[in-house]
Order: sequence, then C-alpha cells, then structure tokens
Amino acid sequence: MDISVIVPLFNEEESLPELAAWIKRVMDEHQYTYEVVMVDDGSNDGSWAVVERLHAENPNIRGIRFRRNYGKSAALNTGFEACEGDVVITMDADLQDSPDEIPELYRMIKEDGYDLVSGWKKKRYDSKIAKNIPSKFFNWTTRKMSGIQLHDFNCGLKAYRKEVVKSIEVYSEMHRYIPLIAKWAGFNKIGEKVVQHQKRKYGVTKFGLNRFVNGYLDLLTISFTTRFGKKPMHAFGVWGTIAFLVGFICAIWLIIAKLVHQSHGVPFRQVTDQPLFFLALLAMVLGFMLFLAGFLGEMIARNDPDRNKYQISEKI
Repeated sequence: MDISVIVPLFNEEESLPELAAWIKRVMDEHQYTYEVVMVDDGSNDGSWAVVERLHAENPNIRGIRFRRNYGKSAALNTGFEACEGDVVITMDADLQDSPDEIPELYRMIKEDGYDLVSGWKKKRYDSKIAKNIPSKFFNWTTRKMSGIQLHDFNCGLKAYRKEVVKSIEVYSEMHRYIPLIAKWAGFNKIGEKVVQHQKRKYGVTKFGLNRFVNGYLDLLTISFTTRFGKKPMHAFGVWGTIAFLVGFICAIWLIIAKLVHQSHGVPFRQVTDQPLFFLALLAMVLGFMLFLAGFLGEMIARNDPDRNKYQISEKI
C-alpha cells in the first residue's frame, strides 16, 4: 500500500464527508493505493455515524473509536499502530489541512529520502493574538532547545516513512514534538514544506491558550526522558554532587575562618550565626537528595524490561 492517511477527529461530523471526498479525489488522480484511518477521539456528536457511513461507501476508509476523549496524541499513536502504508500522512479533520499537498509530501519521502516532512503554514488565517504570536514564540523556543530547524512544529499535516511511526511512541500531549521524538529515535533526515492553510469552515477550534503552557511542560518532560531515561544518575547525580560540594566547601571555609580568627585573637561571629552556613547546609541536603533520586532512578531503570531495547535500522 502506498499511503496511509491518519485523521484524528473530535466532533467534526460536518467536515468529514467533504474531507473524505477530497482525499479520494487526490488519491484517484494519482492512482495511489491508500487507506484512511479516522480515529474518533470520543466525539459526542454524530461523527462516528458519519465514519461508519463513509466506510460503507468506501472500504478504503477505516475507523477507530475511543470510548472517551483521550487527546490528539493518543489518537495519533493508535493510528500509527493500525496503519499499513509505506508513507504515512497525518492531517486534521477540520479541513484546514489540504489533501492536495499529499502528492508532494509523498514524493519528498519516497524520492528525496526524508524520514519525516513537516508542514509549515506560512500564511495563517488564525487570530494573531490568540494563536499566531504564541505559536511563533513556542516554535522559536522549541527550535532553540531541539536544534531542529522547523518553523511550525504543531502543524497537523506531516508525512513519515512507515518505519518512523512504527518506531516511536506518542503520549500525553507529545504530538507537538513528534519531529523531536523521531530525531532522538535516530531519524535525522527531517524536512519541511510550505503548505496551504485553509480557513475553518465548520465548528470551532478544540485548542485553547492552555496548550502552550502544557506544551512547554511536555517539552521539558520529553527532553529529560529521552536524554536521561536510561541513565538518570547522569542528570541527578551531577547536579547533586555539585550542590553538595558547594555547600560542603562553604561550610569548611566558615569553620576554618573561625579557627584562624580565634587563634589570632581576632573577634569573630559564631559559624551558626552566619546565614551562609545555613545556605551551605541547604545545598548539602539538596545535593544529597538529588544524588539519592538519581540512585533510585538507576535502580528503577535497571529493572525496566526495555532497558536494553534500542532502535535498529538494519541487519545483514
């Protein structure tokens, strides 16, 4: 099969028939073999009934329904597990992503050899204050932290080699960082394509400003777990050792200073009367706790059944 199109959806009954017809037209024009996997993320309108009707009309359309709303990441991860196409395309169900972009995205994966191609909605029709300005700041921060030079990490329109989606796991609200997850899984050829952004035709947006707060928390989480998930001592142990040594050196310096002043008959303050002494004690306690957290993390990681599970690209 050439292409799998994964469409996560939540309360999009009005847009689904138009989206399905649009995808079918593009696929038929280019004679692709394809499937459309629509993942209903616990919709409470008539979305699932529409998916069932579309499947009856076109067997290439498949549906997966969640009992309740789990979020876009869960829908995408379930779609990744179910898809079978050589190239996997993800797009939103609200018609803001154009299926006309599919042929070029497919070509970039198959002919240019990209592992992942992310869409860039260079010209947007969203509210500048509500979405555009926060999105630009969010994307700038993510570029600096990840080293991946993409302009629009959160664009729902992306293309992947099948091996990529079968090698990564997306959870919580990590769908924003799929390029970052793919990079740390060893897929380094990541490209970008300017794509058309359509005005929303039906319904209302499902995302609020709180997604940016959650987004940064997820960025910190994924940065830590991917870098130190198998070696937590390298994070906690280093900072714990530094904090403990700083506190220990300060405490010793205060004690030695007191003894020197005392031996020369110079007036001096008691060590316990100096704020620096309590800061030194605090640093030593925090350092010990960080070191202990790293040690416990290592013990947990040692018993993880996936501790020696690594991504292998080829065997001969």
